[in-house]
Amino acid sequence: MIKSVRRRDAVLTAVVAVAGCAALGAAALGRGGLMRPYGAPSAIAALTLLLWTLAGWPRSRERLAVPLALAGAASLLTTAIARPPAVSEGSWARLAETVTLLVLLIVVVRWAPLRRAAAAVAVAGPAVAAWTLPLLPDPSLLTLAGAAAFWTLPVLGACVIGGYPRLMEHRRNRLVAETRRAQQLSLARDLHDYVAHDVSGIVAQAQAARFVAGTDPGQALTALERIETAGLNALAAMDRMVRTLHEADGSGTVRTEVSGDARTSGAGTAQTYGSGAAPSGTAGVEPLPGVDQLPALVERFSSTATCQVARLTAQPGATDDLSRAVGSTAYRVVVEALTNVRRHAPGATRIDVELTRTRTHDEGPALHVTVVNSAATEDDTRTTIRRERHEHGGRGLSSMHERVRATGGTLVYGPYDGGWRVAATLPLDPTDPAPHAAPSPSIPATATATTENPS
Repeated sequence: MIKSVRRRDAVLTAVVAVAGCAALGAAALGRGGLMRPYGAPSAIAALTLLLWTLAGWPRSRERLAVPLALAGAASLLTTAIARPPAVSEGSWARLAETVTLLVLLIVVVRWAPLRRAAAAVAVAGPAVAAWTLPLLPDPSLLTLAGAAAFWTLPVLGACVIGGYPRLMEHRRNRLVAETRRAQQLSLARDLHDYVAHDVSGIVAQAQAARFVAGTDPGQALTALERIETAGLNALAAMDRMVRTLHEADGSGTVRTEVSGDARTSGAGTAQTYGSGAAPSGTAGVEPLPGVDQLPALVERFSSTATCQVARLTAQPGATDDLSRAVGSTAYRVVVEALTNVRRHAPGATRIDVELTRTRTHDEGPALHVTVVNSAATEDDTRTTIRRERHEHGGRGLSSMHERVRATGGTLVYGPYDGGWRVAATLPLDPTDPAPHAAPSPSIPATATATTENPS
């Protein structure tokens, strides 16, 4: 295949070379009989290269840089050693050669690889700028510099004509790449925020079931039921993210392909973390979960724990009129904190989640979210269960720090009274979130919601 392509290119080059020589010869006969025009060899080379480019388009445009550099070198050699004509009319072939080189320069700057294009411009550009120097009568340094500067302007114009579309295409491709990278990072954060919470619950329940299976089979069965519920929740959360990734059609809706198991067997138990699951057959994307989902989140956390009690306390009015961005970020902060408690502090017996109103440094209103877990009890046998992990830590808190900072807030975390504390301050400035986004539903009027382990 490669040999046939090379053979075809060689035949094509020979044909266009003969055609170029014939065309230039015919033009010479028409203008001045059999006299050879000034710079005929380099002019034939440039014309041949132009015909080859047109005959092999569009494949030839990316391979034109090296031939153009050779044509430019031939033009420079002609300028340096060829004898100029006695009359100005004899330089018409070189003028045609110059115009051809400029056209080829536009093509090379637009489509050739960058390094090869730069090399071609470095050779062909001076060839165009210097072609009139031998034609100047009694040249001085000033007239030579002026003529070279004048013919440099077309070279710059050719670079601009070819380079501007190339620059726009490069910026467009870079923007597409950055957008795809941002989507990948957003998906990774969503997977961590939503799925990792339920998966960590499954791991904790499986470890507890393995520990008590020999002494209390009833507790093991209860743990298996909780594992099933957490697994269905994880499936529903993954289905929600898959729906958001599908491309929207012209009506602004997306296709839904929710797994049948999550819909049928999970009815009533497999609820997504969004603020209300879309009905079967609808094509709308579920809104992001907000603070109104926190009571259910805390309740699920406590119900899947063996001896951990989580309590949610909301100051009256603290969650009123929150933007969707602030409500979703507050929810994700709590999810990340509870997930870390389950993974890194299984011996903590109490977790307090608190939402209050506060002020930022510039005296603006803000929502303050804190999650504090108590110290692990020394006699808690669950802490002896081995937790095998391939890495020493994740990127949950660092990613959450970036998310909180994107809303203009701050996130601090660290040891607190023997346990661990995560605190986020989210500004409520209405100009910060998207103005078209609907406000996040608030927690019901009950100021304190406490969930305890039913077992």
